[in-house]
Amino acid sequence: MAQMPALIPKEVEVQRLKKIYIMVICLGSIAASVEVDNFVDGSLHQTSIRDSAFTPAHWWLYSHFVALPVGWGMVAIYDRKVPALRGPGNSMNTGLKITILGYLATMFTIGVNEMWHFWFVEEIFAVPNHWMFNMGVVVAFMGALAYVVRVYARLVELGAEMPARNPYVAEMYKLALEGKLYSRSIP
Repeated sequence: MAQMPALIPKEVEVQRLKKIYIMVICLGSIAASVEVDNFVDGSLHQTSIRDSAFTPAHWWLYSHFVALPVGWGMVAIYDRKVPALRGPGNSMNTGLKITILGYLATMFTIGVNEMWHFWFVEEIFAVPNHWMFNMGVVVAFMGALAYVVRVYARLVELGAEMPARNPYVAEMYKLALEGKLYSRSIP
């Protein structure tokens, strides 16, 4: 990858990348609570014959699928402040695009799910409309992982370029960049 010229000071870029990391951690905790709600919703489906979009378990579940694309959209807006994270042709980062599209697919699936259960009453998690939830979340997680790896790689690049306050840390960065940090070649 070609090195971009420094458009903003390195210290400012590091602070912005750390803010992006904090936003991603918050969105990750929201996404993890969706997994908890899958168990809550599954146990609800075993005790009630038919529920609707207005049952409390679905409030929790569906609010996540609205909050997550909005949250990742806010990350995308803030991401524009870091020039090194832009995608091809000065566009949005590809991992970020995939994440937002995955969560938008789950948001679309809410309506499809309710129409499906209007016509077919069964509450089995193996029906095709539930596949779209799972596929959208998996696509979103893959995009988020690609984006987080890119942010982390840029943090490592900047951390190696910035002078460390602790000389031992500076030496560790130097060894890591040379590939000798965990090598047996170190005496």
